[in-house]
Amino acid sequence: MFGELLSHPGVVEAVELRSTFGFMAFHGGLEGGTETVAARAAAASGASLYTVVQPPDLVWHVPSSRIDPAQSEHLARFLAHVEVVVAIHGYGRAGRPHDVLLGGTNRSLAAELAASLRSSSPRFAMIDDLDAIPPELRGLHPSNPVNRPAAGGVQVELPPRARGSSPDPRHRGQPCTPAVGVVAGLARVASCWAPERHARRGQSSSKVPPARQ
Repeated sequence: MFGELLSHPGVVEAVELRSTFGFMAFHGGLEGGTETVAARAAAASGASLYTVVQPPDLVWHVPSSRIDPAQSEHLARFLAHVEVVVAIHGYGRAGRPHDVLLGGTNRSLAAELAASLRSSSPRFAMIDDLDAIPPELRGLHPSNPVNRPAAGGVQVELPPRARGSSPDPRHRGQPCTPAVGVVAGLARVASCWAPERHARRGQSSSKVPPARQ
């Protein structure tokens, strides 16, 4: 499924290898603004970057657990290079317009990102308690690319206001301007990441949801 998406006309896959801290946005275009947040945070911190961006006329959601490096040389190179990764996603839920959700298996890094984002972007609520995150948005599946590096990673789910995206599907493909402080909060942590302080912390398989992992 992932390989088919990559071969679709208009889909752009890109990788930039810099430091061993990586940012990803493989639902770019589909989840508007995610590729912009990831690219700007990577550029500001000297981090590596992997993105997949769909054209405005394509709406193809490949679940995170099906984003397979065996189907992408670029993704395989990226995951072989990085030690930890932050995957930028977009979501929208009624009643949660300001909640930023931080899932993934590296819980110490999630806590550090949450603290940095609270300081840089106080208008949003940073939710890094897994029990407070909907199961399907926790990003704990072992096949999810965010959990494949040696130190695991953090899945950051941004509401539309945080990524500067319109919830109106008619506006897909328009430029997105991330909310003030979101990119800076992510980049600050990436710039000073120390591997020995962020060993992977695995989660019980009972927390792994059956869908959108």
